[in-house]
Amino acid sequence: MRLITWNVARRTARLAEQARALATRSPDVVALQEVTRRTAPLWTRAFELLGLGHVRAGFCAATGGTERPPAMWVMLASRRPLAEAALTLTVPRPESAVAASVDSELGPVDVCCVHVPNAANGWVKARTLEAIRRGLEAAPPGPRILCGDLNTPRRELPGGETISFARDTRGRLRPDRGQEWDQAELGVVPGLRELGYVDAFRSLHGYESREPSWTWRRIAGHGGGWRLDHIFASPPLRPVACRYHHEWRERDLSDHSALEADFT
Repeated sequence: MRLITWNVARRTARLAEQARALATRSPDVVALQEVTRRTAPLWTRAFELLGLGHVRAGFCAATGGTERPPAMWVMLASRRPLAEAALTLTVPRPESAVAASVDSELGPVDVCCVHVPNAANGWVKARTLEAIRRGLEAAPPGPRILCGDLNTPRRELPGGETISFARDTRGRLRPDRGQEWDQAELGVVPGLRELGYVDAFRSLHGYESREPSWTWRRIAGHGGGWRLDHIFASPPLRPVACRYHHEWRERDLSDHSALEADFT
């Protein structure tokens, strides 16, 4: 099973190019973040053309589609039918998470697509990460994937130490965030390994690899950034390939690199 997660950055003008980029990789499941009122019907049609006709959106799962949609949300698309997942992620902003059971060639696999609000949104970021951790802790055993733009961590050191955005650039704990925020971030990245989940990218490339999935531009190009986009999987799923599509970001299709993983 091939899964691609991508924060498509609310792009409308580049949507056709984004869809063509996805088509070159023939994914079985696609998890998008930052889908908007304007782009949602376009993505639904694009997924039909890509053979990914089974679609669920975050706000529809939360409200039954009866309320006016928010500014943006997450979306799952699958080549094979979707059913109800065996877990629920009760996050502060329901549109930022969607879960479904994918009828894959590996058997039923729960896939959870999330978009954690960044720190500019205040404590909703920490509360969302806490809710993700609680939901996965309470879920019954079984093959499961959590993916999306988690907006963490600040830094991962070659030895595996992870530093959250509760700390400043020198690694000092920020008084306005403190230990509670720090633990909320670390409880997911890398803390999901305590629940048996594998970080698909790190399990195959180790911590020596430094590949930010979101960057900011400087005069000489991309001068820095963070690895914010992730795929975690629980047993018996095993990632056998995982890569970031940095070239899509460098073509300005989004400000995030898509992340692709193959599972057996």
